[in-house]
Amino acid sequence: MSLWILSACGEGKSNSVAKDVPNKDTLSNMTDNKEVAKMKVEVWSDIMCPFCYIGKRHYEQALKQFADSNNVEIVWKSFQLDPDIPSSFDTKVNVYQYLADRKGISYQQSVAMHQNVVNMAEAAGLSYHFDKVVVANSFNAHRLIQLAKEKGKGDEIEERLFHAYFTEGKDCGDLKVLSEIGTSIGLSSDDVQDAFTNDVYAYRVKQDIHEADSIRVSGVPFFVFDRKYAVSGAQPTEVFLSTLTKSFAEWRKNNPVSALEVSNGPACSPDKDCN
Repeated sequence: MSLWILSACGEGKSNSVAKDVPNKDTLSNMTDNKEVAKMKVEVWSDIMCPFCYIGKRHYEQALKQFADSNNVEIVWKSFQLDPDIPSSFDTKVNVYQYLADRKGISYQQSVAMHQNVVNMAEAAGLSYHFDKVVVANSFNAHRLIQLAKEKGKGDEIEERLFHAYFTEGKDCGDLKVLSEIGTSIGLSSDDVQDAFTNDVYAYRVKQDIHEADSIRVSGVPFFVFDRKYAVSGAQPTEVFLSTLTKSFAEWRKNNPVSALEVSNGPACSPDKDCN
């Protein structure tokens, strides 16, 4: 697969006659309840990535300005920035020290870097509290995400996990905390527990990570539009809007709204006499 990639601050016919034809969403309810085709935007991200939450907001702001937003579907994909983080710690790990150790920089430099991210988040309408962040392995959170995707709640769980991690300072590696987050968006307790024990969900996480490697995703967030174009990093809203517009125009050309072949006969209409 070949992708046109825009990178930034991430590490990351038929002869038919149709009159007053319903739009595609309406037609879906008239034809065997078939699912309406939508252009997919796939997003590789990790809940412990501060740019992923910011990128999510920038993308959402672009989507609000996009006329065909109802014909676009977002699909969240798993990615782990640091899979070597222990599944549990004896004591809370300071996020400033964690980054300093991982990047080989001073503690003061780490604090300054985090403050720059706080400012970026604030500009996107988000509130980050790194002093409360609990460094945790995100694998189980991704298992929960895979379950939520299966239930049609992928975007809801991503939003909830990001907020829990960066704003509320919750331990998103703790199964009890993750269970509470899962049930808070309407997932059943039994399903949530299954997500943590059923190897199917672990396999899906690894499958997403393997797929990211196959298309050379080196950092997140990484947005892929219709498997043709990609935006890497928390880029400005205008970049997302431009990429949405371009990719959707090409997608629509290959996925035109179906027209009905109409044979006219005696009928009644709301604003005319029956004839």
